Formats: sequence, C-alpha cells, structure tokens
Amino acid sequence: MKELRWIFFHLILLCNICCAGLLLISAYGIYIDPKSLPISSCFGLLFPIFLLANICFLFFWIIFHRKYLWPTLITLLLCFPQIRTYCPIHFQTTTIPEDNIKILSYNVMPLTSQKENEHRADLWEYLLNSKADIICMQEYSIKDILNRKIKNDTLKNLTKTYPYIKILRVGKQGDHLSCLSKFPILSANMIDLGSDYNGSAIYKIKIDKDTITLINNHLESNKLTRKDKGMYNDLLGKLKDPTVHLAKTESHHLVHKLAEASVIRSKQVKEIARIIAKSQYKSIIVCGDFNDSSISFIHHTMLKNLNDAFTESGCGLGISYNQNRFYFRIDNIMASKDFKPYNCTIDHSIKVSDHYPIWCYLSKQ
Repeated sequence: MKELRWIFFHLILLCNICCAGLLLISAYGIYIDPKSLPISSCFGLLFPIFLLANICFLFFWIIFHRKYLWPTLITLLLCFPQIRTYCPIHFQTTTIPEDNIKILSYNVMPLTSQKENEHRADLWEYLLNSKADIICMQEYSIKDILNRKIKNDTLKNLTKTYPYIKILRVGKQGDHLSCLSKFPILSANMIDLGSDYNGSAIYKIKIDKDTITLINNHLESNKLTRKDKGMYNDLLGKLKDPTVHLAKTESHHLVHKLAEASVIRSKQVKEIARIIAKSQYKSIIVCGDFNDSSISFIHHTMLKNLNDAFTESGCGLGISYNQNRFYFRIDNIMASKDFKPYNCTIDHSIKVSDHYPIWCYLSKQ
C-alpha cells in the first residue's frame, strides 16, 4: 500500500513539474520575438490555463503532502511579475488629485455593421456621460460628428463637450481612428505600419502649459473569420473529448493564423516603441486595441519606458474582448512614468461592441 501511495504522489509530482515548466515558458515567452519564433506568440494565451493548474497543484500539496509544494511555490514566485500583470489587485480610490485627466479608449467595431443605427444613440450617450477628457476610438469614423446638420441632441452636446476632433483613415481599406478631446489637438498624423486595415495615429495635445504625445493604436488583427471563431468554440468543446484528432487539426490552423498575425504586430510594435523613445515630449500616453494578450511580446515591448495603467491601478482579469470565448485583455492604456494612473477600469456597463471600453485617470507626479 505504501508503494502504491509513493507511486501515486510521484506521478502527481511529475505532472506538477511539467505544468510548472509550461507556466514558466508561457510567462517568459514575452521576451521572444515572434519574428524569430512565431509559435511563441501563443505561449501567453495559455498562461491562465497553466497558472490555474499550478494553483490547484499548490492547494493539493498543502492538503496532502506539504514537502512537495516547493516546485510549484517557487514557480509561482518566479512568475509573480506576469501574474501581477495578468491579474492585478487594486481597489478603487476616491483620493485622486484634482489635476487629473480622464482617458477613455474604445474599439467600437460593430457600429459599422447593420446594427449601427440601433446602437449609435447608446454610444453617444455613454461617451457624453463618461466625462472623459480625451476619447480614443478604433474602427469607427464617427462621421456624424462632422455633419453640420446634426439633429440628435446628445450628439450636439457631445460636439460641444469635445470641440477638438481628429479622424484619420487607416490604410487604403481600413476603418478610422478617432480622437475627441477637450484640449487643443495641435497635430494628428498616421504612423505608417504597412497595413491596409490596421494602424496607429499620433497626436500632439496641449494640456494647459504642457504638451503630450498621444498614440492611438489598432494593431494587426488576427483576421479570424466567423468560421475560425466557430472552430475555436468547437475546439474548446472537443478538447474534452477523448477523440481529439479533429481538434488537433483545427488547433494547428488557429495557431498558424495567430502566429502569422503576431509576426506582423511584432514589426508594428517595434516601430511604435522607436517613436516613443525619440519623442520630443516627456509626457506620453499610449492606448487602443493591441490585438494581443497582456502576457505577450507585443505588450511587453510597448511597455518600455511606460507603465500599464491597468497593472498599476486596475483589479481582476480585465477581460476587454467579450465575444467568442476569447477571454483576454487586449485593450490597454499606458502612460509615461511622469503620470500616475488611478482606477483603471474595463467598463462592462455598455455592450454595443465586441470590446468593452477601458478608462483611467492620469495625474502628473
């Protein structure tokens, strides 16, 4: 009986060590450029699965055999920076300096679909009530705002609240990147990222006596079709099925598409990081849809010389994409280190898009 018990616990320990190794690979895959190893971009997507598995192993050893908990405990400690990035714990505060600015970023893709008229009023109402000082939107041109014959009262109030508006088209076939500001926008230009559908815009905004650089991003999409998204949902179900041959075929297809897009994003984010590094202004804000998780080379590279507002002041998983079981935070607000973020929030109060908006307060420190 003792021999069976010994074999059982050591088999569990072997599984535990393998799982710990996979967690380390997924956590530190952020340092691997997808251009060199495209499949590395998928490591971060598996981070929450391996993290949850290791937490379960930790509790198992605490209950049944404490001397075996050390591999898991050490692994979790080594992965603490990534765990904090993925799921920070900060409670909202009311002690925000008065000289703050509120930034809101929102990918409003479905508003260019057939449901545009149905959801448009809800969007205007939400933006007006948000009391944000600067609003960045991706995948929507808000052409209504430029229409001088506006009949909607909410939209009229919105244009009065945000007198400075810049709309830039992405590539030859993409949608628009939009910026609504209470402060003067001195300039607005597209950053050439070599994409017809995705891109970034850079703005210079005058806030009192200070000038800031704001970069609004919609990085390369994964280009998953409806069929691909359906395949992904089917895959989640089939992974529970012992006959997984078809699931493997589907997973290879999805991994290939995700890896292909990540290689393009790698080039894009390095260009944006280069622009940030040589910015003539100290104060920088970067926001938008990164189309990659918070545990990724893309997120890690963008963070050079910046702080992640959600990591520094948010709470929980911060899932910003709300469809097709893609449970990731792909929308972000980042700021240079002369800003202190407060109460960064993924706002679930509105659901007129496949993304949730993200907002936070920034105060000079």
